[in-house]
Amino acid sequence: MSYPPWPKGKKLVHLDLKGAPPRVEYLHRLIELFSELGVDGLLVEYEDVFPYDGELKLLQATAQPAYSRDEVLSMQEFARSKGMEVIPLVQTFGHMEFVLKHRSMWHLREVAHCVGTLNPHREEGVKVVMEMLRQVVELHPGLSTLHIGADEVYMLGEGEESKLWLASPGRTVEQLFLSHVTKVARAVKEAWPHMTIIMWDDMMRGMSLDTLKASGLVGLVQPMLWDYTPNLDVSKTVSLLEKYCSAGMADLWAASSFKGSTSVYTCVTSTQRHLDNHLQWLKVAASLSPAVNMKGIAITGWQRYDHLSVLCELIPVAIPSLAVCLQTLLHGQFSAEAQSKVTGKLGISSVEVETMEMRLAELIVELNALLNSEDIRFFENSMFVRGWFSPYQRQRKTVTPLITMQIHNQASLFLATLQQKVEAVREEMAKLYPDSTVQEWIEEHVSPVTAPLQRITEDVAACLKEMVHGKSVIWSVLSNSN
Repeated sequence: MSYPPWPKGKKLVHLDLKGAPPRVEYLHRLIELFSELGVDGLLVEYEDVFPYDGELKLLQATAQPAYSRDEVLSMQEFARSKGMEVIPLVQTFGHMEFVLKHRSMWHLREVAHCVGTLNPHREEGVKVVMEMLRQVVELHPGLSTLHIGADEVYMLGEGEESKLWLASPGRTVEQLFLSHVTKVARAVKEAWPHMTIIMWDDMMRGMSLDTLKASGLVGLVQPMLWDYTPNLDVSKTVSLLEKYCSAGMADLWAASSFKGSTSVYTCVTSTQRHLDNHLQWLKVAASLSPAVNMKGIAITGWQRYDHLSVLCELIPVAIPSLAVCLQTLLHGQFSAEAQSKVTGKLGISSVEVETMEMRLAELIVELNALLNSEDIRFFENSMFVRGWFSPYQRQRKTVTPLITMQIHNQASLFLATLQQKVEAVREEMAKLYPDSTVQEWIEEHVSPVTAPLQRITEDVAACLKEMVHGKSVIWSVLSNSN
């Protein structure tokens, strides 16, 4: 089914750099590709790879180096040369894990066990936020638009100071949220009067029309409504956008997803899932009243669900998804023409990453298939291991050497096959990402599968040593059986 193409407004691609920050050379290649695909701008979430200095220097990543000031400037210059605007996203309330994880910042948490939410009552917290914003704005010459985050402010109202504040009659958690966001937005406007301010909308979704009108945010911010699901509720989303418009916030943004929203640990992107999400957004856009002024859409590509979660899919395996999503917005459907443009531009035969020719993406898909194969992932639950090499049998060294050697051979074969593929992935990934990202990816995706296989081979050797005379004999037996 066809819908009108996405209405006028910017098409931003979200670069989530809080995990797997691309090497600068690859970042420039991505910007070049984004430009060719029709992207108007970048929504850049730096977190700890921004070169904060002074008292905020502790925010810089330690696992991998932050980008240098020159690298941040060169990225912007290159993007501008391709006709793309750069909009920084700086979290100012929720998802401040990269700030509040540091011991010297612990006292600024809303509650001790929630690392992401800032205590809205402490002036020191606002000063930290404003200093972060100042440094980011200063390193983005000519900046006209800033995203202040403010999504998923978990546990708000649960801190002791918040409980005291809420004890006064008529005060609500909604007002507490609005008071902090309004304070930050007003401070931004005071410092940079020309600045357009975007914020995530989710904390405002349940607010009444009257609450929104009296929020102090009307005329101050432009809400960005996010929904990354393939079955997005069109009617509900339209109603939300219309509500914001009726409250006086007619300038609105949408946020879809091209990767990083399937599950927290997804390794390979499902293009169809993200295509469906964009088709739903096209339905939303076609259903809005003329009063709603859609400023654009941010196509998000989350690299982590939050600062402390594992890596989602890497960008190379999600490029087909991004291209499909963009062409769908441009054409109003994923037509044969749109598919031809995607496959032609990327030099691929299919839009599903499983058939991509790009080297790293291809290797990741192949390795992922191995890691998720039942024979390997559930090897410990196979008939032979459970029947002749159970934990009980291993502990008592009561095993059948003949079958145990077969188990050893199979586990060794799986390990060798995986290791060969892992080394190929490591080599290609290191060309695009820092070594810390390569190591993290392998430890998260590969080690949980290889560790049980490695333990089995070691346990077999230990058991057979007890049952066959002489260490040299057992190694000879195992070598010959291979």
